[in-house]
Amino acid sequence: MWYICAILSVFAVVSAEDPYRFFTWNITYGDIYPLGIAQQGILINGQFPGPDIHAVTNDYLIINVHNNLPEPFLFSWNGVQQRKNSFQDGVYGTNCPIPPGKNFTYKIQVKDQIGSFFYFPSLAFNKAAGGFGGIRILSRPRIPVPFPEPDGDYTVLIGDWYKINHKVLKAILDYGKRLKFPDGILINGRGPNGSSFTVEPGKTYRFRISNVGLQNSLNFRVEGHKMKLVEVEGTHTIQTTLSSLDVHVGQSYSVLVTADQNAKDYYIAISTRFTSQILTSTAVLHYSNSRKPVSGPPPGGPTTEIDWSLKQARSIRTNLTASGPRPNPQGSYHYGQIKVSRTIKLANSAGLVNHKQRYAVNGVSFVEADTPLKLADYYKIGGVFRIGSIPDNPRGQSIHTDTSVMGADHKAFVEIVFENRENIVQSWHLDGYNFFVVGMDGGPWTPKSRKQYNLIDAVSRCTTQVYPMSWTAVYVALDNVGMWNLRSQFWARQYLGQQFYLRVYTPVQSVRDEYPIPKNALLCGRAKNRHT
Repeated sequence: MWYICAILSVFAVVSAEDPYRFFTWNITYGDIYPLGIAQQGILINGQFPGPDIHAVTNDYLIINVHNNLPEPFLFSWNGVQQRKNSFQDGVYGTNCPIPPGKNFTYKIQVKDQIGSFFYFPSLAFNKAAGGFGGIRILSRPRIPVPFPEPDGDYTVLIGDWYKINHKVLKAILDYGKRLKFPDGILINGRGPNGSSFTVEPGKTYRFRISNVGLQNSLNFRVEGHKMKLVEVEGTHTIQTTLSSLDVHVGQSYSVLVTADQNAKDYYIAISTRFTSQILTSTAVLHYSNSRKPVSGPPPGGPTTEIDWSLKQARSIRTNLTASGPRPNPQGSYHYGQIKVSRTIKLANSAGLVNHKQRYAVNGVSFVEADTPLKLADYYKIGGVFRIGSIPDNPRGQSIHTDTSVMGADHKAFVEIVFENRENIVQSWHLDGYNFFVVGMDGGPWTPKSRKQYNLIDAVSRCTTQVYPMSWTAVYVALDNVGMWNLRSQFWARQYLGQQFYLRVYTPVQSVRDEYPIPKNALLCGRAKNRHT
């Protein structure tokens, strides 16, 4: 009996500490009805949206993806940093697509991360057909979290949506035209009042909100309830109370909502921001003892007010005393005291190239190479890309196409200034990293703008907005070797060239800095006959 108990206890310990989580996903097309009419959607194991990924800091995620679509496919993991492993990033610059009828297994470690993120299909215009889902990374049991454990935890995927088939949308862009305004807003893959979140009176719930849409900033609010902001893309924030929250495309937030009102059903309202035509959709906050359905109009929210949104964005700051993924406080990394080694200014622009619509960064509109850039770099295949094909600063107004790659030194500490000289709200994302959003304001950026930087408790995140005719500045420590996609989250712009790759390089080849190519890596293009 003692021997049996000892064996069982060993199995219990192994099970409790097992860092591997296994997923098998079958990717298919299927009929979906998000806005009341049949559409072709991308399903994961028959689901739209896809299943949530639940993980704990440092877990390994083993995700076997079977592509049953008639075209190539890839997933990318918005906000998951892929430490030392850009081979798993899932964009065309790093990975060969999964061919139709084949499978590929992603092997991802959520190293030193917590927080709320999402995954999505990265190729072509597949994102407009679904295939997205939430990612939540929980703190390890002994790491303190700066708020009581909530009574429930909900994923809320919001985003604008087209009734038009995603292949037709892609064809419009390929033809050199712009897309029209979206048709509606989805909340967890459903239209107005199609989603419901049940709460118990007096209890508090965490809502992990991600804007998985294609272009529009969205405002999130709960009728009759306040929200407490607690986390932004892996950073615990100073806990501010909000009546509504702007979530720009590609961004993720966590808020706490307490069911402290009279027992009935309440609207959760989502509406577009900074648009002449306002789209609104609703879900239901359902009290478990409610006998009253939602009624009347949903609560109104801000519409085109930029100053309101800018003020809210500046108020989002890091909780310096809270632990992050490690037990040491988030404020122990004094980013404001590190000397900047390089300043990069990035300006977005739109224009025509060969009479077709294109979008650019510093005058360069990205075009894909015939071989993923990371593979070309790893195997030293010449002629695929040129380091320095995009400048550090804007140059003139003209646009040209290139496979734009910017070189950067490993462990450099860089200032990036995003300049938006257009009358849109821009949203920028950097794979492989979080950055500190140290400042944002209207007008042109100048060196004097640094006087207003927040060098103490700026929020650390992976996606930031830039308001019309404005700038946003970030600091980033380039401590993650690899080939990393820096892109507009405005998806038509990304597809038509508003992106590039940041090659973070060290001449020292060591697993201390970067893992070797995975043995199961798919090889294509000029790397097709190489070996892993």
